[in-house]
Amino acid sequence: MWMEDTGRIWQQLIGVALCLSVLALAAGYLGWLHPLGDSLSVGRGFAAAAVLVLAVAASFAGLRMAAFVSMLLAMLTGGQVLLAYSWPGLPGSYTVYQKNVLFRNAALPALAEDIRAANPAIVTLQEVLPENRAWMEGLKDAYPHQLLCPGSRIGGEAILTRLPPVDGTAFCGPGLAAMQVVGGTADFPERFWIVSVHLHWPWPYGQSDHVRLLLPILDKLQGPAIMAGDFNMVRWANSVTQMAEVLGVRAAGPMLGSYIGLSRVLPLPIDHIFATGGGKVTLRPAAGSDHLGLLAQVVI
Repeated sequence: MWMEDTGRIWQQLIGVALCLSVLALAAGYLGWLHPLGDSLSVGRGFAAAAVLVLAVAASFAGLRMAAFVSMLLAMLTGGQVLLAYSWPGLPGSYTVYQKNVLFRNAALPALAEDIRAANPAIVTLQEVLPENRAWMEGLKDAYPHQLLCPGSRIGGEAILTRLPPVDGTAFCGPGLAAMQVVGGTADFPERFWIVSVHLHWPWPYGQSDHVRLLLPILDKLQGPAIMAGDFNMVRWANSVTQMAEVLGVRAAGPMLGSYIGLSRVLPLPIDHIFATGGGKVTLRPAAGSDHLGLLAQVVI
C-alpha cells in the first residue's frame, strides 16, 4: 500500500511538472497576444529540453499518452531551435558587419582594427555616443558615407558604408538609422535600404511599444533591404518576425549567441542580420563590448 501511494504521488508530481513545462513552452508562441510571450520565447530551447526530459519520466510513471504528446511537441519545437542554430545560410555578394559597440567601450581602436580586417561593405552599429564621432571619422578613408543618429544616454545607431547613398534618403527614427544606397555595377546598379536597429528590452520593458512605432516606418521602405542590429530578442519572437515580414527580409544563418554580458558560456542570440535573400553569418570578437560582432555575406 505504501509503495502504491508513493508511486501515485510521484506520478502526480511528474504530471504537474510536465503540464507546467508544456504551458511555459506553449506560452512562448503567444507573443502576438501579449509581449510576455516574446520574453518566454527566449527560453524556448530550454523549455523544449525540459518537456522532453519530463516526458521520458512520465512514460516510466505510467502517463504514456501525455508522455507521447509532450515528447512530440518537444521534438518539433526543439528541432526548430536546433535548426536555427545550425542551418547555415547561402552567402551573398554584400558583406555586413553588425556590432553593438557598448557605450562605455574602452577598446574602440581594437574594434576599428577588426572592422578593417573584416573589410565589409556595410557596418551597422548601436550605442554610439556623440563623442565617438571622432572614432567614426577615423574610418572615413574606408567608409566615406556615414550616418549617426542621436540616441539616449547610451548612444544611438549608426551606418558606415563605402556604397554611395541615394541623396535625401538617410533618416533617423526611434532606435533606428536608415539610408538607401546604390550597389551592383555600373551596367546593373541596384538600390537597397540599410537599416541599423536597437530595440528596447522586452517585457516587462517597452519592446512591444517600440516595435509598434517602427513597423509603419519600415513599411514605407520599398525595395530590397538589409536590416541589422541589437534586437534584444531571439529572431523567432513575434516582435522580430513582424519587423522582418514588414520589410520583406530573411535572417542570415545560422543564429549565433552574441550577447556575453550575462555569460560567455551561454551567450544570448539577440543580435541579428537580415536581408532580402538571407545570408550566411559568422562571429567576430567582442573588442571591448559585451556583444560579439556579426559578419554576414548577404543576398539582396
